[in-house]
Amino acid sequence: MRWHQKKVENVLEELNSSLKGISSEEAEKRLLEYGPNELKEKEKRTIFMMFLDQFKDFMILILIAAAVISGTVGDPEDTIAIIVIVLLNAVIGFVQEYRAEKALAALKKMAAHTALVLRSGEHTNIPASALVPGDIVLLEAGKVVPADMRLAEAVQLKAEEAALTGESVPVEKNTKALQDEHLSMGDRKNMAYKGTAVSYGRGAGIVVSTGMNTELGKIATMLQEEEEVKTPLQKRLITFGKNLAFAVLAICAVVFGIGVFRGEPPLLMLLTAISLAVAAIPEALPAVITISLALGAKKLIQQNALIRKLPAVETLGSVTYICSDKTGTLTLNKMTVEELYVDGKIVRSEAYNAERRTPNPELLTALAVSNDAETDVSGNPIGDPTEIALYVIAKNKGFDKKVLEQNLPRVAEIPFDSDRKCMTTFHKERDGKIVSFTKGAIDVLLDKAVGILTTEGLKTFDATDIQRVNDKMSADGLRVLGIAMRTWEALPIDMSPEHVEAGLSILGLVGMMDPPRDEAKEAVRLCRSAGIKPVMITGDHPLTATTIARRLGILEQDSRAVITGRELDQLSMEDFEERVEHIRVYARVAPEQKLKIVKALQDRGQFVAMTGDGVNDAPALKRADIGVAMGITGTDVSKEASHMILLDDNFATIVKAVKEGRRIFDNIRKFIKYTMTSNSGEIWTIFLAPFFGLPIPLLPIHILWINLVTDGLPGLALAAEPSEKGIMERPPRHPKESIFANGLGVHIIWVGLLMGAASLVTQAWSLKTGHAHWQTMVFTVLCLSQMGHVLAIRSEQESIFTQGFFSNKPLVGAFLLTFVLQMATIYVPFLNPIFKTEPLTFNELLFTLVLSSVVFIAVEIEKFVKRRRISQRGVAA
Repeated sequence: MRWHQKKVENVLEELNSSLKGISSEEAEKRLLEYGPNELKEKEKRTIFMMFLDQFKDFMILILIAAAVISGTVGDPEDTIAIIVIVLLNAVIGFVQEYRAEKALAALKKMAAHTALVLRSGEHTNIPASALVPGDIVLLEAGKVVPADMRLAEAVQLKAEEAALTGESVPVEKNTKALQDEHLSMGDRKNMAYKGTAVSYGRGAGIVVSTGMNTELGKIATMLQEEEEVKTPLQKRLITFGKNLAFAVLAICAVVFGIGVFRGEPPLLMLLTAISLAVAAIPEALPAVITISLALGAKKLIQQNALIRKLPAVETLGSVTYICSDKTGTLTLNKMTVEELYVDGKIVRSEAYNAERRTPNPELLTALAVSNDAETDVSGNPIGDPTEIALYVIAKNKGFDKKVLEQNLPRVAEIPFDSDRKCMTTFHKERDGKIVSFTKGAIDVLLDKAVGILTTEGLKTFDATDIQRVNDKMSADGLRVLGIAMRTWEALPIDMSPEHVEAGLSILGLVGMMDPPRDEAKEAVRLCRSAGIKPVMITGDHPLTATTIARRLGILEQDSRAVITGRELDQLSMEDFEERVEHIRVYARVAPEQKLKIVKALQDRGQFVAMTGDGVNDAPALKRADIGVAMGITGTDVSKEASHMILLDDNFATIVKAVKEGRRIFDNIRKFIKYTMTSNSGEIWTIFLAPFFGLPIPLLPIHILWINLVTDGLPGLALAAEPSEKGIMERPPRHPKESIFANGLGVHIIWVGLLMGAASLVTQAWSLKTGHAHWQTMVFTVLCLSQMGHVLAIRSEQESIFTQGFFSNKPLVGAFLLTFVLQMATIYVPFLNPIFKTEPLTFNELLFTLVLSSVVFIAVEIEKFVKRRRISQRGVAA
């Protein structure tokens, strides 16, 4: 119901109440009808069920099966390793989900505990949960609004609504009925909402909604109904796991069948097939992913981004849209004087009085002393953002309030009033005379003024010209304030505004805005080069939003991609989805509209990062692919619903996080390329041997050993690989892109075949030349080929000789350790019977080293060809 459109008496009549309130008996009846004024939670899963749900993932089920198989073939070490990995992933997933459940608890903390009400004309303190529609609630500064209410009384009443509406400054309230049906929540000045705080004045309101029917309750409902979407990596790994499982089962069945058909012992072929299955499943993948994400999260903390949910690190690399708040994220969250109109011209603030000479010192004097801003113990200004902006520019230009007040002490004032749209302060000069300074809306001051002060003295003015200046500054997104003065022989006896705010002399105009961050412009440029579309979403005025967006490069100069909350409200979801990819600025948006924006972009196949700091942002943060909460200004609710928290509330930090996300996905993909190519080489070696009339080249122990030493440390070391050159100059990965896209699948097959070929050539040559150690040679070639491969795939295109061998020291260490361990299985006597190996001669070892290097050389050639093609495309372009 549109309560803001109704008059107070109509609201009372509709709710069958009066300004004296309802009776206690009536309140009890209504409490039974409407229920308690509380936020309700849906039924929660038990902690045990939350933990069990972590084992539903298809990849995890495959790993559990692999652990059982490993135990069956007598490999308890592998079984223990897999179980540890599975439990580690389950614990991490459980902790993340458990923390997410606390979002609603944080929301409930915002609610008031008690309320002062009028019941049957008597003041009564009651639990806020006992409020019902029709109750009259008394409000005063410092109190939390306990329910949604239509204001019936407002005496200089201001409410802090930033957490609910995104409005950065306290909102002045009144009791007048508003005619516009489609006003946003922040513009309903005659309403007070549950969970907001009274910052100034006093008032009284008629409760119109309680509990889950309040605006806060609606957000709680959205928060509970909104499901978190799976990350791109989770989606890709589910598909990858399923396809891998079926492929492995089919290959193992074929290997077993062919072996038995050729007359191999069935038990040996069964163990070989099972060992191959264990080797083919990359059980280290979850560990590599977890470690990669954890290392990325640790690195991001150093860059002021706190990751709450590990998969979010990788998701950042898939982001196609960053929907950002304006205030504090793209801007400094600090009102600053940008321009002044003085002595007949507009000047930039930095140029005004640059040499401590001003044509109008009275203007800066007025800004300093007619000001309620103060300084804290550290010397930082505190108070209203507008007042602080005026205080700072005056001080920076040499007009210090504390110094000036010694000669111009304030002796009286008339506070700001929304009807008058101005405020006046009176100051006593040394000669006993009085000077008054008035600041407010320029259109109001022009009606009260008799002239304008210039370097040539007081002159008459053309109101149209000054209004034109005001309009120009406003069109540039500035908040414009007029400053005027008047001198008196003594403090006036008649202090009515009509008397003292007349006969004024205009001193000038001051234009302010919350300016964009310097680093945000570069971050926006980086977004564009990376194929990411930055979008501004703000509760601010469209003109201000458009100006900031253009200065940052979010909005092109000729672009009209701006929409207001009201216009958005009138669009159906279908119509909005047609336009959503072209819109770059949203102004005056409501909480549910943020959610609508996220859903529309996701329906168009986009991956969305959404920033927010208020309660109203929580549902959209939860729904977004990446919900980014503000660490400085953010509420507990927004932080609990988010995936990531910006410790510096800075847009540029999001872009740094995107770069890190891309690096992490690249490294995970490199691990998959490495491990699946290794597994492919093992499968091809065993699968193709019978077709060339060769005996089974490897024993089960060989397969499991290669799987253990090559998939382990070298794979994990890939997580430390630095980001590739130009990582932020390529478009985001397509959300539906397979993990095997861009030639990864082809690489796995052909390099796997090359590994298999090198192994089979070694086997055939050894058997033909009578080398008795042929099986150890094949074992060594296959193991060391994989080591050569891991060095070559550190970059998609760049040669390792350009990168430098030691740019990833953990990988060099893993390579050397694996080589030493492999040599130990050959040359340490007591290991020979365990691994069924025999010491190789110098010539045999040299032969295996040469054959093992074939893969490394081939992949380096592949990268050289890629570089040539890219270079040729660049020249052609």
